[in-house]
Amino acid sequence: MHLQLFAIVMSLFCEVIRMGSGVTQKQSAHKETSEDCQSCLECSRDNGCVRCPERLFLFLQRKGMSHHGTCLHSCPAGHFGQRGRDVNRCMKCRSLDCEQCFSRDFCTKCKPGFKLYRGKCLIHCPEGTFAHQTDCLEDCSPPGEWSEWSVCTRDGATCGFRWGKQTRVQESSQSGRAAGVCPPQRETQRCRMKKKCPAEERLEKEDLEERRRENECDSSPEPAQLRQQQTPAECSEAPESDPAEPPELTPVC
Repeated sequence: MHLQLFAIVMSLFCEVIRMGSGVTQKQSAHKETSEDCQSCLECSRDNGCVRCPERLFLFLQRKGMSHHGTCLHSCPAGHFGQRGRDVNRCMKCRSLDCEQCFSRDFCTKCKPGFKLYRGKCLIHCPEGTFAHQTDCLEDCSPPGEWSEWSVCTRDGATCGFRWGKQTRVQESSQSGRAAGVCPPQRETQRCRMKKKCPAEERLEKEDLEERRRENECDSSPEPAQLRQQQTPAECSEAPESDPAEPPELTPVC
């Protein structure tokens, strides 16, 4: 009788110990996965997140022979977000040179050292394109309208030389991404300039007027010795003679 009672007591004691051990294991497991499971709808101790909220993406990382899941608002570099009926997943870009992609085979940003062209990451831009920052842009044709020819100049001056140069510009009609990037086309041609500047022409005109007055004085019919003593200024200031009076012997120009 005593032995039977002792066996019952020992059985109850062992059950209490076993239940206490199970609670401890559950608390330990919860502590191990609590940080990884904060954003999960379902979480596994060994695999992390299994199911994410509707707006988050499930990102699986390989750890040894298994995968560990994390719920993210946006996928990391080299991945793109693919929404599904049951779960949204982060899928890997096919190209290793791609840093961001829109789909598995269409890259939107390349890693340093590569140029993006039509969803592909290239080391060199193909023929008919030119490199601009991180992209390969299409050629800048078709061309636009030519501007008017510029003023004919030489060494920054618009006169004083026989020949100069003038230019005109043809802006590209490229639209979209290449707008404002394509270099404009330029044409230069030789042009004739005004050899004498306006100030020189004015000085030359004044000089010609002075010479003309001198020539008029030299052509006067007065004695030579009087003409030699007379200056252009005296010629211009000499009073005119009255036609009714007899001519005087003063020099008149």
